[in-house]
Amino acid sequence: MNAVAEKTESMISKGVGVPSRSPTIHSCNFRYAGRLSNENARALTALHEKFALSVTNSLELYLGASLRLKLISLEQMPSKDYIGALAPGNYLLPCALNLMESSFLIEMDTALVVPIIDLLLGGAGAASNETRELTDIDEEIMESVTALIVHEVERSWRTLNLSLTPGHCIKPAMIQQIFSANEKLVLLIFEMTVAGTSAPFNIVLPTSFVGYLLRHLKASQSKKTSSLRPLPSPSLRERILDCDFSLSADITQMRVLVKDLIAVKPGMILKMKAPVGKPGRLTVEDVEIFEALPVRNGARKAAQLSGRALEPAARKE
Repeated sequence: MNAVAEKTESMISKGVGVPSRSPTIHSCNFRYAGRLSNENARALTALHEKFALSVTNSLELYLGASLRLKLISLEQMPSKDYIGALAPGNYLLPCALNLMESSFLIEMDTALVVPIIDLLLGGAGAASNETRELTDIDEEIMESVTALIVHEVERSWRTLNLSLTPGHCIKPAMIQQIFSANEKLVLLIFEMTVAGTSAPFNIVLPTSFVGYLLRHLKASQSKKTSSLRPLPSPSLRERILDCDFSLSADITQMRVLVKDLIAVKPGMILKMKAPVGKPGRLTVEDVEIFEALPVRNGARKAAQLSGRALEPAARKE
């Protein structure tokens, strides 16, 4: 240690700089801080594609008309940008997240609300070419539909074990009471088609809640994976026990003249030129395993094993 210190001091005294590692500097764009990763985006997409299918089935039965809900994209933006691009006449319904003391927003284009109300009133779901503000009666009629949608959202997020409380329809200016101006939002952008009318349908979530949802979703998936136990594969011995083999008891390596075989007819006796006391062989797939003597077991022919063959030989092709 003293030698190293003396060497360093001598280098400094001579004006030689001590080599040092230069720091690595990366530029940072704070606009992209906290953005969803590709993995989290895929998890959210898969979860809410199932939600779209559930809503489609439920609303078709409830309205008695053709309906289709499809997830188009997933976007993340500050709340002020979302409020600035919001159409003034859209149907906005806040829903309280009782577990986190925050809320999310359901946004439905007015072009969808009009045919839905017409269906609920017994019509054919006719769309209106004129844009108009929704009345209090319209909002009351829509309560049953939005309650059904909120119920499907609650089912999709069942891993959180939370209850959702739908509020009352609000105006765009009141969104600032739900989301702060600097808060980042995650938009689940759907396309809904009702009785031939297609328009946007969005679910707006605070980013803090999305992180909470993803953590519980991954925890539930890992719990399901850990609960699965692979079935033990059967051993080679156990698998062989279920295999079929051809087995025979006979006298092997017998030689017969061709002219004797040609002259064989029913009722004739073919001389095998083998002593009667010579044991036969029990073979499995033409491999000799045991010596065997011909015997009778009741009314059936049988073979009595007398000893193992000295050298079982494999069949030669």
